[in-house]
Amino acid sequence: MIFTIAAKELRSLFGSPLAWVILAVLNAVIAYIFLLQIDAFNAIQPQLGQLASAPGITEIIVAPLFSSLVIVLLMVTPMLAMRLIAEERRQRTLTLLLSAPISMTEIVLGKFLGLFVFLCAVITLTLLMALSLYAGGTLDLGLIAANLLGIILLAASFTAIGLYISSLTSHPVIAAIGSLGALLGLWVLGMAGSDPNSALVQVSLIKHFESFNKGLIDSGDVAYFLLCIGLFLVLAVRRLDQDRLRG
Repeated sequence: MIFTIAAKELRSLFGSPLAWVILAVLNAVIAYIFLLQIDAFNAIQPQLGQLASAPGITEIIVAPLFSSLVIVLLMVTPMLAMRLIAEERRQRTLTLLLSAPISMTEIVLGKFLGLFVFLCAVITLTLLMALSLYAGGTLDLGLIAANLLGIILLAASFTAIGLYISSLTSHPVIAAIGSLGALLGLWVLGMAGSDPNSALVQVSLIKHFESFNKGLIDSGDVAYFLLCIGLFLVLAVRRLDQDRLRG
């Protein structure tokens, strides 16, 4: 049933002009950033040739590309997540969904998976841009793999947060604003503390992505993302449970 709900969400997404517009704009923005990074690399290539251990195209082009994708996903995910449950509540179809012989967990996981797969399509297109550099040089596959894992975990966290906030209201616009505010807040927390080990910095989503962006896969960062995803999915399940009990 989870995959049935996820497939329904994907059909709904790809059946909406908004999703196609967002996908097209996303790819245009990422492609533009990609080309800018290539131009920057070509401009400094003579200086790099004089260095004994100069950074390669992966460090100069691919890693910043994934960093830019983080900002793009942070801005776009709330617009896609806002309708997951809020739209159901606004159209009064949530009652039918809650009365169906399926658990709240299946509903939440299905909706989460549907949007997450859509975001993975965006990530895949970005990955293909990065791998296209193989035509002109060598790539650090370890650094790319670390960035890919980090961006997937980050996208899943964005989706879980957006889904939970969408479950709190019947107004999709309010859900989008709330999700964007929450994600920006979790980003700003990483800049609030001067001590990298402070509690505020440790809560920041973006701060935990930085290790992946540098090619380091830290079990603590992976655990943080998994905990964040699980926490907000559980909160969304509990919120729908409350709706079902109220009838």
